Amino acid sequence: MEYTAIVQKTDDGWYVAQCEQIPAAITQGRTLEELDENLKDAISLILEVEKEDALKRFSGTKVFRRNLQMA
Repeated sequence: MEYTAIVQKTDDGWYVAQCEQIPAAITQGRTLEELDENLKDAISLILEVEKEDALKRFSGTKVFRRNLQMA
């Protein structure tokens, strides 16, 4: 999946970014490369926590899974 980073360069030279598709993913970096890695980490962590929360929410209930294709 591809994500879009909204990036701002601060007055003190840092890059700050937020993921457009996952607004809770916000981070910073001194370089664009560091920023990209930090944002990938933030996205991964948020998705893992959300997955764990979903599994807990449905724990002990009868569920089924369906795959969705996003354009």
